[in-house]
Amino acid sequence: MSETESSPGKHVGDDEKKQEKRARYTRLGISYLIATLISLWLVQVLVMAPANRGEAIPYSAFKAKLADHQLLKVSIGESAITGEMKNPKAGATPQTLPFNTVGAPSPGGDPQLIDALQAAGVTYQFEPPPSGIGTIVLQYVLPLVLIAGFWFVVMAGMGRRGGGGGLSAIFGVGKSKAIEVKPEDITVTYQKDVGGADEAIAELQEIIQFLKAPEQFAKLGGHIPKGVLLVGPPGTGKTLIAKATAGEAHVPFFETSGSEFVEMFVGVGAARVRDMFEQARRVAPAILFIDEIDAIGQARGGALRLGNNEEREQTLNQLLAEIDGFKTDASAPVIIMAATNRPEVLDPALLRAGRFDRQIAIGNPDIIGRAQILRIHSRQIKLAEDFDMDQAARMTAGFSGADLSNAMNEAALFAARRKAEEVTLTDFEAAIERVIAGSEKKSRVMNEQERRTVAYHESGHALVAALVPHGEPVSKISIVPHSRGALGYTLQLPFEDRYLLTLDELKDRIAVMLGGRAAEVVEFATISTGASDDIMKATELARRMVTEFGMSERLGSVRYAGQQMQYLGKMVEDDSQISTETRQVIEAEIQRLVTEQYERAQALLKDHHAALETLARQLLQHETVSGSAVKQALG
Repeated sequence: MSETESSPGKHVGDDEKKQEKRARYTRLGISYLIATLISLWLVQVLVMAPANRGEAIPYSAFKAKLADHQLLKVSIGESAITGEMKNPKAGATPQTLPFNTVGAPSPGGDPQLIDALQAAGVTYQFEPPPSGIGTIVLQYVLPLVLIAGFWFVVMAGMGRRGGGGGLSAIFGVGKSKAIEVKPEDITVTYQKDVGGADEAIAELQEIIQFLKAPEQFAKLGGHIPKGVLLVGPPGTGKTLIAKATAGEAHVPFFETSGSEFVEMFVGVGAARVRDMFEQARRVAPAILFIDEIDAIGQARGGALRLGNNEEREQTLNQLLAEIDGFKTDASAPVIIMAATNRPEVLDPALLRAGRFDRQIAIGNPDIIGRAQILRIHSRQIKLAEDFDMDQAARMTAGFSGADLSNAMNEAALFAARRKAEEVTLTDFEAAIERVIAGSEKKSRVMNEQERRTVAYHESGHALVAALVPHGEPVSKISIVPHSRGALGYTLQLPFEDRYLLTLDELKDRIAVMLGGRAAEVVEFATISTGASDDIMKATELARRMVTEFGMSERLGSVRYAGQQMQYLGKMVEDDSQISTETRQVIEAEIQRLVTEQYERAQALLKDHHAALETLARQLLQHETVSGSAVKQALG
C-alpha cells in the first residue's frame, strides 16, 4: 500500500522538476536571443558599416579631389558616392584610401559629374538601388538563424547530459568513456573461467543474489550494498572476477579505468562520473567496474596540492557524492565494483562503510588454485597424456594467474618450435625457465675463464642449497647466458607454498644467495662481478630481517622500516625518526648477518670441495644439468 501511494507523489515531483527545467531553459534562451540581437546590431553599426564606408568627406571635398586628379575609382549610388582615392600620407608609395561622400546628390542633380569623371580618367560605375529585404536577411536574419541553431544544439546536448559540463557538454568531452557490455554479450562465468579464488567467489555470491533477487533482502530491512573493492597483486584476475560476477548475475556491465576520468580541464572528470552513473541508472540493475581506481581515489592532500590534483580531487568528490546518492531501491540496484593493487593510498572517505561495503582480497593462488587455473588455460592446448597437472602446479609456487597463463602459452610455443604434436611437462619446465630467466642468448660467447667462473659460481649456489637444512630443491643449473642479463642461473622450484619463514630459514636463504661468491673464493681465491645481483638480494633480505621482522637481538622487536606497499612489494623508506646511533646499529647488524652466512657458505663448500669440482665439470661439459646432478655429486 505504501508503494502505491508513494508512486503518484514521485511522478508529481518529477513533472515539477521537468517544468522548472523547461522554464529555466526558456528564460535562458530568451536572454540569449536578446543578447545576440543587440550584439549583431552593435557589430553592424560600429564595425561593419565604417569598414564598408571608408573615410567620410563632404561633396565639395570630393569635387576638389576630382579636379586635382586624386580619385582613382568611384561607385555612384542613389544617395552616396564611394570609391578609392590616393593616400596623401603615403608619400611616394602608391597607396589607396577608401572614401564616401556625405550628402552626395544623385547623378541627375549634378549633370557635369559624369563629364568631369571622364575628363579626369576616373573609373566609375553605377550601383543598383539596394533591396531592403535582402539587406535585412543577409545582415540580420541569416546570422541570427545560424546562432539560434547553434544554441539549440548546445542546449539539447546539455539536456541529454543532465545540464552539466559547459564546454564539456558541447563537444562531448564530459561524456563517460565507460564501455557498456550487454548481458547477452558477457560469456565469462565463475565455473568456466575463474579458478583459485574460491573465497572471493563465496563473498561475491551474496552480491549476485542482491542483483538477481534484491526484494528478498529489502523485505527484511537490509539495504543493497553499494560498493565492492577488489584488492590484490597484479595479475590475480580482479577484472576477470568482476566480469564473471556480471555474467553470473546476467546484468549489464560498465567497464572503465580510473585514468579515463582525469583530464587537463577541471570539471571534465566530474562530468564523466555523472554521465557514467546516469547510464547505469537507465539500465539498472547493473554493475559499474572502475579498474585502477587509485588513479582518482588517492587520499586528498588539502590546499597544498595544486595542478592536476585539483581536477582529480573534484572527480573524487563527485564519485563520493554519486555513491551516496545513486538509487539502490529494490527494483533497480546498481553495484559499483573497483579494483586496485594500492589500497594503502586510497582516500579514507572512499573506504568507509556505506560506500565500499565489501573489500575482497584476491591473492596469488595456492597449489589447488594453480591446478585449476592451468586446466582453464590448457583447454585449447593439446597436452600429452602423461602431463601431470598437479606436478605443474607444484612447480609454479608463487605464480599469479597471469603468470600461469603466460607459462602455459610459452609451453605450447616451445612444443610448436620442435614440431611436436603434444605439449609435455618438459615443455612446461622450459616455459617456466623462460618466464623466470628469459630466453637463451647463445650468441653471447664467453671465454674459457669466464665459463669456468660461471660454472663454479652456479655450482656453489646449488650445493649450498642442498647442504643447508632448509634449502629449496634445485631443479636445473645452466651456464647458458639469458636475455635478462644472467650469465647462468640455478633454478629452485619449491614443492609447497610457504606463508611463514623462521629465522633459520631466512639465514639459509642468504647462505644460498652468497654460495656463488663463496665458490669463487674457494676455487680461485678471488672474486668477480658476477655476484652483484646476489649481494643486492642478500643485503635486502638481511635489512628486512633487522628493520621489519625484528630478528636482531641488539635492536629487539622494534620496526625501523618504512611503509611497505601491501601488494606491490615496494618499500617507502622514512628514516626521519631514526637516530644516527640507531642507523649505525642497523647497518652493523645487516653486515653481521650477511658476513656470517657468507663464511658459512665458504665452510660448507670447503668441506665438499670434491662435489664442487664434479658438478662444475659437468656444467662445463653439458652447459645445463638437472637437479639430480647435485645429489650425484654429493654421493
